[in-house]
Formats: sequence, C-alpha cells, structure tokens
Amino acid sequence: MSKRGGVRNMTTGSPLRHILLFSLPLLAGNFLQQFYNMVDSWVVGNYVSDAALAAVGVGFPVLFLFSSLFSGIATGGTVVIAQALGAQKPERVQAAIGTLYTAFVRGILPITAAAVLLVRPLMVLLRVDPAAWAETRTYLLVVCAGIIGSIGYNLNAGILSGVGNSYATLLLLAVSTMTLVLAAGLGVLGVALGTVIAQACSWLFGIWYINRNYPALAIHPFSGIFDRKLFAEIIRIGLPSGLQMSLVALGAMFVLSKVNSFGKAFTAGFNVGNKLDTLAFLPTQSMAAAVISFVGQNMGAGQVDRAKRGTLISVGLAIGWTVFSSVLVVLFCDPLSRIFSPNSTVIAVSAVYLKTVMPPYFLFSTLFVLNSAMRGAGDSVYPMVNVVASVILIRVPALYLLADHLGPEYMFWSYGIGWVITCALSVYHYAAGKWLGKYRAD
Repeated sequence: MSKRGGVRNMTTGSPLRHILLFSLPLLAGNFLQQFYNMVDSWVVGNYVSDAALAAVGVGFPVLFLFSSLFSGIATGGTVVIAQALGAQKPERVQAAIGTLYTAFVRGILPITAAAVLLVRPLMVLLRVDPAAWAETRTYLLVVCAGIIGSIGYNLNAGILSGVGNSYATLLLLAVSTMTLVLAAGLGVLGVALGTVIAQACSWLFGIWYINRNYPALAIHPFSGIFDRKLFAEIIRIGLPSGLQMSLVALGAMFVLSKVNSFGKAFTAGFNVGNKLDTLAFLPTQSMAAAVISFVGQNMGAGQVDRAKRGTLISVGLAIGWTVFSSVLVVLFCDPLSRIFSPNSTVIAVSAVYLKTVMPPYFLFSTLFVLNSAMRGAGDSVYPMVNVVASVILIRVPALYLLADHLGPEYMFWSYGIGWVITCALSVYHYAAGKWLGKYRAD
C-alpha cells in the first residue's frame, strides 16, 4: 500500500489490492449505516406499529431527494480531489475543499427551509395511508429540519474519499451508529431525533478528524474561499450526479405512491424487502465508491490502462458477490423479513419483492460499477442519463402497468426490466471508450 502523507496513492501497486483495501472500510461503514437504518425499522416494526414502520420507510426517499444536490456536489468534489491528487497538485485539492464548504454554508438554509415546507405536499403525492399520516409527518418534519448533518457528513466523506482515506468514513459512521442506538427506544419521534443527532455528530466529528489529521487540508466552513473556475468543474461533474440522485428519489416516490395505494401492511413489507436488498448490495456500493477514487487518481496520473484494469476487476468482484448474496437472500427471505415484523402480510410482501428483484441484481451491480468508473474519469452526464432512464422512463411506467393489469405481486418485475436495458447500454458506452475523453487536467 502506497501512501503520501496519510493519503492513499492508488497510481502504483496492485489495483486489486488498492480496491479491496479502499472498499473494506467503506463496506464496514456502509454496514454500520445500514445497521442503524435497520435499528429504527426493527424498533418501530416490533414495538410500535406497521404504520410507524411504513412512516420510516417513506422518510428515506424524501430525505434523499433534498440531500441529493449536495451529495452530487460531494461526488464532484471527490473526483476533482482525486484527479488533482493523481496529478500532484495539492493547491488544487485545498482550493476544492474550501470551495465545497463555502457552497455548503451558502446553500444549507434554503435547502432546509424548502425541505420542511414541502413535507405535506410530498405526503399527498406519496398517497400516505391515513393510518400512518401522523407518524410519517412527525418523522419527515424532524429529519428534514436536521438535514444539515446528512449533507455535512456526505461532504466530509467525499473529501476523504478523494484523498484515498476510507477508514475515516468508517469512524464517522461508527459515531452515527452509537448515537442513534442510544435514542432508538422512543418510537418514531425518538428514531427521527436519533437520526438527526447521529448525523450531526458524525459531520462535526468529521471536521475535527480532517483538521487534526490533514492540517494542510483543514476545513474552515466560514473562510469564504470560493474558486469559481474550480466550482464550475465540480458542478460539471457533480451536478449530473446530484440530479440523478434527485430523480432517482423522485422515481422512488412514484413507486412508493403506487405501493402505498395497497395499504400500510403492503408498504411495510415493501420497505422491509428494500432494506434487505440494500444490505446485500453494500459490497458493490463500496467497490463502486473505490472505483471513483481509483479511476480519478489514475486518470489524473495519465494511466488510462490501469484505470480500465481496476474497473474490470471491480465489475468481476461485484458480479460474483451479487450472485452469491442474491441466492442467500432469496433462500432465507422469510426468516430475514420476520426480524422486522411479525405480521404475516408484511413478511409475504417482502418475500415476493426479494424473489423478484434479487435474481437480476447482477445487472444492476454491473452498470453501477461501470457508471462509477465513468464518473471517476469526469463523465457524469451519461451515467445520469442511464440511471434516470432505468428508474424514471422504464421502471415507473412498467411498475404501474404491471400493478394495474396483472396485480401488485407482479409490479416488482419492473426493476429487472429497467436493468436489462440500461446495463446493456452502459456496457456499450464503456466499451466504446467515449468516457475517456472527459478528463480535464485543469
């Protein structure tokens, strides 16, 4: 493992070793994050009600919608920082960090206000079951009012990923998990408050960690440093990613709107299945994050063949893991679902979802890793178009058609339909090599 001043240099040495060593702390951190997401579902599903379980599930895409813009900007920051690191331009890394935080300080209040004001309209759009209305409103108001912690955490994680440090991200998530578990026994309000407090503690701890361990890259949120040219480059790379995540969240809301029309038990079952498939996907998600930094650094160093080699290794690892985990989840879907709810309807819906979605999941893993490699090279427009096509243009219409004409138990085939088409397009775009021309040295 080669490092410079505490920063992982992925331009030399074994690509497989770098990708695994970078991915494993991210994987542990993602498991922690998913663990505290599952803690809230376990608490409300077993000790409160199915309505509360549905409320927590509805909250995720809403929160994701409002945090997506800055998450995309953080991704753009990761790429710019990684490329600058590979090109050995430390001053560009420092300027990128200052620019990211200045944008954050200027934008957080309007985003928070918009999130809180749009809670009720979004609940109407989502057709929240009247039985779950009060719990859902409480949960959304609290997590939207405290969205600063979620966005701040993502910015810190983006900075650390850009300099090749994935171990610190694990520490940030450990702080979040411990804080949440302490507040998880207070029902929906407690879970919401715990989530907000955990994210805020993780964000503040991240600032302390970066300032202590990377004094040359220290974060000064109110410094006012803002490089317009650099911000334009971050936006060029990050805005498509942010828009993609926002549109994915919007697509998830359309899916939830249809799911919610079948009652709170059906919604709770869908949310349980969704949490379990997300858990199975975490290793691929971690490898994809590693690929962004790996490709970014190697493109910055002018090592295109090495960037390609690391990408193909990651695709192979992602496919192998996804096939293995899919088999396990399908075989044990009933007992896994029973962890979150004793309700037989909830368990049955979760099982239908998992048995439908998991078999074609390897297609999603493939396109996810390839799209991440393209982002690492600076091509973020095509991945955005690809994912939006999968979620908005294909999945949502197919889901509604299947639900209306064949019944709700068939609606989840829409996931696989979208992945087949967009995976083929992603493989073609990667093989054509057009993404390689998107890197900009300055």
